[in-house]
Amino acid sequence: MNLQKRLASQLLKCSPQRVIFDESKLTEIKEAITKFDIRGLINRKIIKKRPVQGISQVRARKIKIQKKRERRKSAGSRKGRFSARANPKFIWMNTARSQRSFLKKLKSKGLISTEHFRTLYSKSKGGFFRSVQHLKLFANEQGWIKKK
Repeated sequence: MNLQKRLASQLLKCSPQRVIFDESKLTEIKEAITKFDIRGLINRKIIKKRPVQGISQVRARKIKIQKKRERRKSAGSRKGRFSARANPKFIWMNTARSQRSFLKKLKSKGLISTEHFRTLYSKSKGGFFRSVQHLKLFANEQGWIKKK
């Protein structure tokens, strides 16, 4: 029967595992030893090909619907850091606002002069500082922040 299965798989262009024999006609199949004989049995539907096992899209569709509803977005589902997912404009707005508010606080307390405030403000606007901490470090290195 292995020979018949192998020949049938060649003719049906599929794997031998997908070849199905009609159980009631096994004697007839055993007698078939040439490709011509097997082709005749295939035409008479005694030897058939099992359909391909597909992969169901049900789960994939369900997940897609959930993602559309903003589910599956918690920390465990994220790849990449926050800046990779967030809108760059909003990141910039937050950093600029925090730096500007810090500078205004320093100016209102009288810890920096107006000239230094303007230079730091323009540097901040140009994206020179990474964060408020970086701004503070730069101002301290320059000796622009007065000690109380």
